[in-house]
Amino acid sequence: MTAKSGRSKRRARYKNVRAPKRLLTPSVEASLTARQLEILDTLDDSVLHGDFKDLTMAEIAKRMTCSLRTLYDIAPSKEALVLAVADRQLHRVGREAMDSLELDLPPLKRLRSYLRATNLALQPRTVLFKTAFGNLAGATDLAEAHTRYIVEITKALLDEAVEAGDINELDSGALAFVLGRLGREFSRSEAQGIAKGSARDTADSIAEIILNGLASR
Repeated sequence: MTAKSGRSKRRARYKNVRAPKRLLTPSVEASLTARQLEILDTLDDSVLHGDFKDLTMAEIAKRMTCSLRTLYDIAPSKEALVLAVADRQLHRVGREAMDSLELDLPPLKRLRSYLRATNLALQPRTVLFKTAFGNLAGATDLAEAHTRYIVEITKALLDEAVEAGDINELDSGALAFVLGRLGREFSRSEAQGIAKGSARDTADSIAEIILNGLASR
């Protein structure tokens, strides 16, 4: 089986769980030039790691060494551009997380791999949990849409574990809500200083404790 067919099989298995709608649809991305796609791929490193909330589109264009027209052909405003970059990044993390699911492994092991992969969204290179990003109109809705998807896939994996007899019957929706949101909750500014490690490490550790408890039952 090729890598591509393996990925298709994994995603088809959870086809009833709808991924968040992309802000830049496939048809829109297909219409972009190679230069515009390059800009999208590098914007987070070039702009979003800085204090981008005070930058104008003209200043972003200057940093990207491109024309304003090039940026406006991608998105109608700075806010829309930033959200599009974040959304592409989160979809990429989501695809990588789905690709981590080995269908021949027990459901709980697949769930471990999936949760670790989704917590990659907490790496410093991502923009989802940055304060400046969170203040943008539409950012909360975007983050929530991707978090809901993680929760729904987590629930599907828990249900598989129950069906396989790996764990006892439980409220999979409630537990999925907890497990799927761990990373986001520990990334919040009010959670800083509570945990000893990073948001990602803390989310991984707590998920592991919960899953080990389920397995031992």
